[in-house]
Amino acid sequence: MVVIRLARAGTKKKPFYRVVVADQRNPRDGRFIEQVGTYDPRVAANGLSLQLPRVDHWVAQGAQASETVGQLVSRFRAAQPKA
Repeated sequence: MVVIRLARAGTKKKPFYRVVVADQRNPRDGRFIEQVGTYDPRVAANGLSLQLPRVDHWVAQGAQASETVGQLVSRFRAAQPKA
């Protein structure tokens, strides 16, 4: 199964995450199919950047977002200005 999840990067005590699309059998920080965003929890505002069209594409293809990524996507959508 294909999942959208966080892959940790950064150094000790300074986390930084990539939002990636990966096969669930691969390790957390291992091989991934595509990187669709980043998340820096140490930045209060704008610590999250996502490519929403790519996230929507993968969800339409059957990818399942992890619980954390699902919450981040919801928060990102709410912060987007209404067009």
